[in-house]
Amino acid sequence: MKRILKLVSIGACILTLASLAVGQETRVFREGGNWVQEITGNLGAARTLRVKVDMGSVRVEGGAQSAVSYVIRSRSYSSSEQQARRDFELYKISAYSKGDAAWIVGDWQGGRHQDRKFSGEFVIMVPRSLELAKIETDGGSVRATGISGRTEIQSGGGSIHVDDVSGLVDAETGGGTIDIGTTGSDVNVRTGGGNIKIASAKGKLNAESGGGSIAVVSCLQGATLDTGGGNIQVDRCQGTVHATTGGGSVELGDIGGPVQMETGGGSIRLTSATGPVKAETGGGCIELNGVPSARAETGGGGIIARFLNSSSADRTDSALETSAGDITVYLASDLAISIRANIELANGHKIVSDFSDIHIASEGGDWGPRTVSAEGQLNGGGPVLKVRTNSGNIKFVRASR
Repeated sequence: MKRILKLVSIGACILTLASLAVGQETRVFREGGNWVQEITGNLGAARTLRVKVDMGSVRVEGGAQSAVSYVIRSRSYSSSEQQARRDFELYKISAYSKGDAAWIVGDWQGGRHQDRKFSGEFVIMVPRSLELAKIETDGGSVRATGISGRTEIQSGGGSIHVDDVSGLVDAETGGGTIDIGTTGSDVNVRTGGGNIKIASAKGKLNAESGGGSIAVVSCLQGATLDTGGGNIQVDRCQGTVHATTGGGSVELGDIGGPVQMETGGGSIRLTSATGPVKAETGGGCIELNGVPSARAETGGGGIIARFLNSSSADRTDSALETSAGDITVYLASDLAISIRANIELANGHKIVSDFSDIHIASEGGDWGPRTVSAEGQLNGGGPVLKVRTNSGNIKFVRASR
């Protein structure tokens, strides 16, 4: 009886392997001065896709098909067909189904593949309704498009491109660029040093680069952006924005919420924000437009700030401070605010104002350093605005509508 059961089990395995072999074809041919092994196959319907390869680029495309199919091209940069076939044997490629998951695995068995003149390309077509695509490659580029579910990507150093994905996107590369098109949920991306570009994120956005630039066209639920030294640019975003760079510039457009910006030495510019703003730079200039309240500090540049009277905003006290530079403040005529300003070491610098309610005074001799200060309450007073520079001019300008 045991012998019979064993034979039945072996027979079942043979039938399974036979079905896989029928769905897969392999051919080897010469292309230019190289040799190519092409494997095509079909894995049937699947809810998830798992790709794990030691080398080669990976492209996953969602579409109207109901099954997972693939075209895998391995290329040997050898003029010898015999050597090329040995290379193909060293790169073991497996494609199989396990439960509701389709698996495609590329396992290099010939030692350090970085030393080989060999490459791979995995093109995988999946149903758009795929719930999860998880892709891992040691160093090749990854491209995933047209998927309604979640996408998780990890590359040792290649570039990553994702577009037309409805679910959460989580992507990481050791140093390549990351390019995200249209997404329908949260986006979390990290690169060891490449640039990051986000076209549209409908969920929360988290982007981190070891030193590249970060550019965002649109995000709808806030963003946290961090780079070791590149520039940060955001055209528009709803919700809170945190932008930090070790030394690049920060340029934000229209922000529908609070803003925090910090750079080790670059310039900072903001078009507008509906919430409180905090901006710090080690030495660059700061320009804040259309803000309800702001705290800005720079080690050496000038500051320009335009305050609006927004009844919908939660207005708080503001402070503008620079060690050496001019500060220009634009105030709406109907803005209720209390002003306190001073120049520590005037040396010919002064405070000027378009508002008669701001009173200016000075202390010290005519020939030595003196302190210039100003105080006043506009439209009955309100949240306090403190303005301070060690050496520079201060101007209070009536903003035109």
